[in-house]
Amino acid sequence: MSRHDFDLLLKNVRVVRPHGNVVHAADIAVRDGRIALLAPAIDAARAREVHDGGGRLAFPGVVDAHMHSGIYSPLEEDAVSESRAAAMGGVTSSLNYFRTGQYYLNRGGPYRTFYPEVLKISKSRFYVDYGFHLAPMDRTHIGEMPMLIAKYGVASFKIFMFYGSHGLHGASDKQRDFLMIAEDERYDVAHFEFIMRGLQKAREAVPDKAAQISLSLHCETAEIMTAYTKIVEKDKSLKGLAAYHASRPPHSEGLAVFTAAYLAHEAALPNINLLHLSSKKAEQAALTMAEVFPHLDFRREVTIGHLMLDITSPAAELAKVNPPIRPREDVEFLWEALLAGKLDWVVSDHACCRHETKIPRRYFGNIWMAQSGFGGTEYLLPALVSEGTKRGMSYNHMARVTSWNPAQRYGLNRKGDLAEGFDADIALVDPARTWTIRAKDSPSTQGYTPFEGIELSARVDSTYLRGVKIYDNGQVIGRPRGQYLHRPTA
Repeated sequence: MSRHDFDLLLKNVRVVRPHGNVVHAADIAVRDGRIALLAPAIDAARAREVHDGGGRLAFPGVVDAHMHSGIYSPLEEDAVSESRAAAMGGVTSSLNYFRTGQYYLNRGGPYRTFYPEVLKISKSRFYVDYGFHLAPMDRTHIGEMPMLIAKYGVASFKIFMFYGSHGLHGASDKQRDFLMIAEDERYDVAHFEFIMRGLQKAREAVPDKAAQISLSLHCETAEIMTAYTKIVEKDKSLKGLAAYHASRPPHSEGLAVFTAAYLAHEAALPNINLLHLSSKKAEQAALTMAEVFPHLDFRREVTIGHLMLDITSPAAELAKVNPPIRPREDVEFLWEALLAGKLDWVVSDHACCRHETKIPRRYFGNIWMAQSGFGGTEYLLPALVSEGTKRGMSYNHMARVTSWNPAQRYGLNRKGDLAEGFDADIALVDPARTWTIRAKDSPSTQGYTPFEGIELSARVDSTYLRGVKIYDNGQVIGRPRGQYLHRPTA
């Protein structure tokens, strides 16, 4: 037996836990990838390896619960490069939305053959721990949910409400081709209802896991967006992000939230996640539905992009995303809701879209020709600490919305806190280190960022995954060590 009690001792840190409102000076001892002891002045002789935290804040590793890997580039490439970017931002758990159809693996068919390939490609490529949310696109997928839960530990599923007559980037009259579903299938409100009924039936079959099995929804209304897009495209007074905001108006989000909530009530499916709420109307709709249906457990998500950017951003079409970047009054409302505890977690919605894919040079300045989505997982925690501190947000609250809350919702029971028995996932943050975001400094292959030039006052200096340092002072270290997250975890 080794003479050392611990594999690693991280000394001289200020521990940020997701509960309470205090930051404690302490040391963190790690054994077998988990936190074995958290206490002041632990004897360095007890550890095989000792690191000095230099008085930095020790946050629980971020659970970035909304990412997209393999959407615009092959999964085998994105898994490597974009998980490296995640490590830069203090992310240690990456939950990625995935589906059949165009983009991703660019094919349809049942998940029983599709998903094993996703896992095979992913293995030994992620630098952080990883999992997937899956979208049931047809009747076969609905029937496969119990198998996906039992065999593969997929505990969360997704509906893209706007795909009814809208594609990923705009209006489309060839949705079956885009979604790669059969002629007798429809991706519509009835299908959403059947997903909810199917998932609730699957939950009832596994009562020991049901509390951490949920459904997430991208809430926008296809018909509203299609109609408004036609109007806005003809209005030459609107350009850029302002035009895209107008083409996918906030009431489109609000209406979709109402529809989703009533369907969940009808299907008796309690665990509903309302993704990337981007506007005052969407958030107000979500809060209203929580009052109307108090028996449903709604959770509300916001992205760091919708908290940091508005329609005046110089990034212009590089910041095109669904739902759109909104005017400043919406941004400020989202911050008020976050500070009041009415938003449950903050994510990146990271989707690496390289410049040549985002918008070809010949279309510069044309918001309609740009692809939707951009990366940002590497800025999630430092941007939240920087901007949140200015607004009086406590570090503990930040840890709740970046780690604890998403971990608990999505079945990551050894993630999200710095406590004995939890995975030793740690992000060391210097809260007084000013720096400027430059895309060239990111490991992502995107090559640009809508956050370019934004000055932050906090930075992630080091990231530990299960007790092993995977990022330090600008460099990702070692080989990919990420493990697949079969959820709910023990």
